[in-house]
Amino acid sequence: MSESITVAIAYHSGYGHTERQALAAAAGARSVPGVLAGLHDVTSLTDELWAALGEAEAIIFGSPTYMGSQSAAFQVFAEASAKVWADMGWRDKLAAGFTNSAGVNGDKLNTLTSMALLAAQHGMTWVTLGLPPGWLYSSDGSHDDLNRLGGFLGAMAQSPSDLGPDAAPSTADLRTAEHLGRRVAQTALRLAAGRGVLEGAAS
Repeated sequence: MSESITVAIAYHSGYGHTERQALAAAAGARSVPGVLAGLHDVTSLTDELWAALGEAEAIIFGSPTYMGSQSAAFQVFAEASAKVWADMGWRDKLAAGFTNSAGVNGDKLNTLTSMALLAAQHGMTWVTLGLPPGWLYSSDGSHDDLNRLGGFLGAMAQSPSDLGPDAAPSTADLRTAEHLGRRVAQTALRLAAGRGVLEGAAS
């Protein structure tokens, strides 16, 4: 492919921790040749935001987990996307997600499930994390393992409530988000290449 494709990271971060995940996911996407990555704070529901998401090949959603669910700001964005849903504007795009909470569990899976359902309603194809569990899965696991929190649906991170974004999430959690961004970008490239082959065969 001669033209670049774009992966959009649509996120909300309350205190800066989830933004670090967003930056890591963007870095992972950009590490794939032929892929650009755009960061979009969904607290600003501008025409520019909707245009950027509409033009992207893939959208990675990100939100902190507050009280067992996605943040109120992210939910406002999700509900506002009903206008896009009415036209199936994101249908057949790729989607993925990441989240962060103070607790090791923190019911982060509920947030990722909500994101996956949002993507499903839009007719998108969800990209999983694609990593085995780390850390506590076996006795020789390490706090430095990728996917140390053992999620599968998306990238999870944990930031102790008494640490600022300069110290949390951990390097392992940020590397896990980077892995997700790279995986989405690679999948998006394959999808775009396959679409090009089909279009060429049909012409």
